[in-house]
Amino acid sequence: MKADRVPKADRVWLALAGLGALLWVIPFAWMAVASVREAGAGAPDLAALWPSGPFGWRNFADAWSAGSFPLWYLNTLLVCGGILLIQCITVSLAGYAFARLRFRGATVLFYLFLLQLMLAPPILIVPNMATLISLHLYDTLPGIMAPYCASAFGVFLMRQTFRSLPRDYEEAAVVDGASRLRIIWHVLLPLARPGLIAFAIVSVTSHWNEFLWPLMATSSPSNQVLTVGLASFTSGAEAGSEWGVIAAGTFFVAAPLLVVFVLFQRRFVESFTYSGIK
Repeated sequence: MKADRVPKADRVWLALAGLGALLWVIPFAWMAVASVREAGAGAPDLAALWPSGPFGWRNFADAWSAGSFPLWYLNTLLVCGGILLIQCITVSLAGYAFARLRFRGATVLFYLFLLQLMLAPPILIVPNMATLISLHLYDTLPGIMAPYCASAFGVFLMRQTFRSLPRDYEEAAVVDGASRLRIIWHVLLPLARPGLIAFAIVSVTSHWNEFLWPLMATSSPSNQVLTVGLASFTSGAEAGSEWGVIAAGTFFVAAPLLVVFVLFQRRFVESFTYSGIK
């Protein structure tokens, strides 16, 4: 057998991975084809070798003018950016505490903290809503961000990242008289950048696609994010069966994440590999 020949087991896994990728691409292919078909052409039939036209860019212009996409983009960027900024601070400090500090009950407290990962977010909607109302944050962008100020996954990831770093740099900083916060900010965080990037990917993707909580936490159109705005936009377009306009609006929501992934996919993979995420 030739040395460069792919083993049979690997070929099977490659075939399964290719099939999974094909199934994953089908909805995006349908969206792409439907978004460029002219009005009145109906929903595309992907069973055909080449969907029938006519094709054009009119659906994107109609979707942009019919929906408040600039406002929804702004609200979504503020929410995702605000959540990420707060989480980077909280998960870094908590991850450092669990990785480096020694105190009674640290292990038990850490595992109790990780129990949050086992809770389905919908079961927390009622207590979260009651908290928002009592804090007068209902129907505000800070109200959408409030439940996500901490992240059990982020704490776990940063704890593992900090534990993988050698202590020599910290000890040298202590000898130079650096404070604990200075050590975290100037010594550990630059070394833990791949872990932060990996967490940022997960955080932004999750909250960009979040729908249920922003829907429950807001009531006015001026505070809607992309997913909630798309739902209201789609309900109006479905009444006229404007499949092309619906697909174009959906493309506006999904396109930023797709573009960012295509441009930085190598950095994404490197960050997850460094952080040990499968």
